[in-house]
Amino acid sequence: MDESEEEKQYDCPKCQDQLGYIQGEWPNEVWIRCSCIEWRRAQRLMKSSEITEEFKKLGFKNFNTKGKPQVIQDAYDCALEYFQEFDAIKCQRQNSIALLGQPGAGKTHLLTAVANNLINRLHVPVLYFPYVEGFNDLKDDFDKLEEKVERMKKVDVLFIDDLFKPTGRERKPRATEWQIEQMYAVVNNRYLNHMPIMVSSELTVDELCNVDEALGTRIYQMCKDFTVVIKGDRKILNHRLED
Repeated sequence: MDESEEEKQYDCPKCQDQLGYIQGEWPNEVWIRCSCIEWRRAQRLMKSSEITEEFKKLGFKNFNTKGKPQVIQDAYDCALEYFQEFDAIKCQRQNSIALLGQPGAGKTHLLTAVANNLINRLHVPVLYFPYVEGFNDLKDDFDKLEEKVERMKKVDVLFIDDLFKPTGRERKPRATEWQIEQMYAVVNNRYLNHMPIMVSSELTVDELCNVDEALGTRIYQMCKDFTVVIKGDRKILNHRLED
């Protein structure tokens, strides 16, 4: 087996997965902490985030604003500024972000870009919770509920995707009493402890408050400094309708 084949056995050929290496000659040898430790930490955080493999590819660089209405540029700028300001605001009351409105406008892409950058560049733990699929899973396995809710309360940043996603022609929010109760418990806990959330929803702030005013107003207060509501012509805003 040649040297190159040997190196392929290691995640980090530099330290051969020892997390460090000896530099210098005896008696002046010193142990050097390998830079791969940070990469490994990011990998662990990404694995625990429950972000899908496809979503791990989403970033700011591959979000298209060319030819889009100003509100799409506003959403992009809001998400980027939130990431850039995160360290300074993470313990404040207004430490969260909400992108609301038109489906297919890139809300999930932009918030996933924030999540991926928080994990990979700042090594901040993030938990991704897709509202519809997440509650379907919990409904099918109540044994997971307490553990999942506790993770949602305690993780450094919680990303709630498609909160109360509307259904049918009447665009009625999906919000059973049980779902509202669980979401309120999570958001209120984070609200009281100044812990950030990231929220995407097709509902506006008023519509969130119509579902549950106590929950909606908490989300509004937490996200007040970083909220964009995307409304307008779906043919222009929904990228899935592009040729």
